Amino acid sequence: MSRTDTHWWQSGVIYHCYPRSFMDGDGDGIGDLPGLRTRLDHLEWLGVDALWLSPIYPSPMADFGYDVSNYTDIHPLFGTLADFDALVRDAHARGIRVILDFIPNHTSDEHPWFQASRASPRSDKRDWYIWRDPGPDGGPPNNWLASFGGAAWSWDETAGQYYYHAYLARQPDLNLRNPAVRKALGDVLRFWLDRGVDGFRIDALRQIVKDDHWRDNPPNPDWSPDEGPYKSLLPVYTTDRPEVKEIIAQWRQLSDRYDERVLIGELYLPIERLVTYYGRDGEGIHLPFNFHLISERWEARAIEALIERYEAALPADAWPNWVLGNHDNHRVASRIGAAQARVAAMLLLTLRGTPTLYYGDELGMKDVPIPPDRVQDPFEKNVAGLGLGRDPERTPMQWDGGANAGFTTGTPWLPVADDHAVTNVAAERRDPRSMLNLHRRLLALRRSSQALCVGDYRHVPADGTLLAYRRLHGDQQFLVALNLGAQPQTLDLSSLAGHREVALSTHLDREGERPAGSLALRPDEGVVVSLQDALR
Repeated sequence: MSRTDTHWWQSGVIYHCYPRSFMDGDGDGIGDLPGLRTRLDHLEWLGVDALWLSPIYPSPMADFGYDVSNYTDIHPLFGTLADFDALVRDAHARGIRVILDFIPNHTSDEHPWFQASRASPRSDKRDWYIWRDPGPDGGPPNNWLASFGGAAWSWDETAGQYYYHAYLARQPDLNLRNPAVRKALGDVLRFWLDRGVDGFRIDALRQIVKDDHWRDNPPNPDWSPDEGPYKSLLPVYTTDRPEVKEIIAQWRQLSDRYDERVLIGELYLPIERLVTYYGRDGEGIHLPFNFHLISERWEARAIEALIERYEAALPADAWPNWVLGNHDNHRVASRIGAAQARVAAMLLLTLRGTPTLYYGDELGMKDVPIPPDRVQDPFEKNVAGLGLGRDPERTPMQWDGGANAGFTTGTPWLPVADDHAVTNVAAERRDPRSMLNLHRRLLALRRSSQALCVGDYRHVPADGTLLAYRRLHGDQQFLVALNLGAQPQTLDLSSLAGHREVALSTHLDREGERPAGSLALRPDEGVVVSLQDALR
C-alpha cells in the first residue's frame, strides 16, 4: 500500500471544525461559513486533508444544530447555500475535502415531518417517528432513558401518545424501520453529494434502530451517580441493534456511486463491537470512529494494550482511525496537561490509521470555565452539577491576542480563554517551537513519509513510562518513542541495526541527532527516529 494507491481518507488527516466557534464573519458572536472561508489558509498552511463541519442546517438550536428542522439548507446564522458552495469550492481549490455531519437518528420537533406525524394518527407520516401508548401504569411505555437526562418518552397532547427521543424532548427520534424514512434520508445524502460534499460523519449511528418489542433496558451494575442518570441502565435495546447494519449497507451503496466519498460513524462502543461496523464486502462504513484514546488511562502500558487490542480486532481489509478530542469531550490538554498534549499529538499523527484533529488542539487550547449564567449546553442544564457539560471544549478559536482572540468583533457566544494572548495562531506561528508548529511539522513529516502515512505498525518492547512502535513501508522505517511520564527514560536500540537519525522531537530541538545503542528521552518528550537498514 502506498499513498498513491490508497483512498484519500486513508492517507489524509481530518480536521474537526465546530462552526459556531471557528470564525465569525458578521460580528454577531457566532461563527459562520463566510468567516470560515477566510481561515481556510490556516488549514492549508497546517497541512490537513479534510474539513469536517459540525451541523450547519436550519435548526431552532435546542441542541445547537443537532435538532435539524431542514436537512437540505443552511441555517441563516451560518450563511446560505451559496456560501456553502463557495466554501466547498475554495476548500477544494486548496486540496481540502469537505465532510458534513449527517443526523439520521432524530430531527427537531419543528421539522415538517414531525409536525405532520403528530397531527393525526392517519397522517402519512405518523409512522415516521416512534409513537407508543402509555404503559400499564399510565406512564411511559418502558424504562428507556434519554442521553441528556430524564425519561426518553414524552407525552404529546396533540397526538395522544408518547413519542421517543434519545436526547432532548425537542429531538424526536425517526423510525428508520420505515422504508419511506430511509428513502427520505437517502435523498438528503444525494442532495449534498451532488453539491460536492466528500463524505459524512454520521451522528448517533448506534442509536438509529430500537428494539421493536419495547423491552426494558437492564440496570448497569457498575454505574456511578457521577456518570449521569443515562448510564444507570445498559442500553441494550436502544443501541447497537442488528438492523443498523442493514441501513448502513444502503447508505454505503449510495455513497459508492460517487467517486472517493467517505462514511464515518459516531460509535461509542467496545472495540469488539466497534469493528463489526466495517461490515463485509464493502457494506459497512469506511471509518467507525475509534474514541478509545479519549477514555483510556494516559499510561504507557494501558495505551500499548489498547493499540494491540484494536489492531488485532480489525478485519483484514479494514483501515484504522484514531481520535483524541472532539466537541463532546474535554480537551486533551485539560485531560493530560500541556506537556503531555505534545506527546499526544505525536501519538495521534504517527499511529497507523486516519487521525482526526479537533480545532484548537493544534494550539494546545484547554477547556474554558463557563460561568453559570453563560452555560449554553442543554446537557449541562439537564444534569447540572455533574460537570458533564460540553461548553468548555467548544469555546472560540484563538486566532490572535486581540479582543475576543480575533474570533469576533461582537460578543462571543461562549467566553474566550484567559490565555488567548499567548495561546493563539498568530503568536504560535511566530514561535518555531510552539504547539502549532509541532503539529505542522508532524503533518509535514507524515505526508512526506509512506511509512508514517500508510505503513504497517510494529510494537517495540518498552518499559516504564515509554511507549514505542515502528512504522514500516518498503525500505522506509521509523521508530516512534513516547515518554508518557515526568521522569527521563531510556529506550534500548540494540535490536535495531543500521543508521538512526532523529527526524522530529516534540521539543523541536534535536533533529539530526544520531543515537547509538540507546535513545534518551526527556520528561514529556516524544521522538520520531528514521531507521535505515534496521532489522525487521
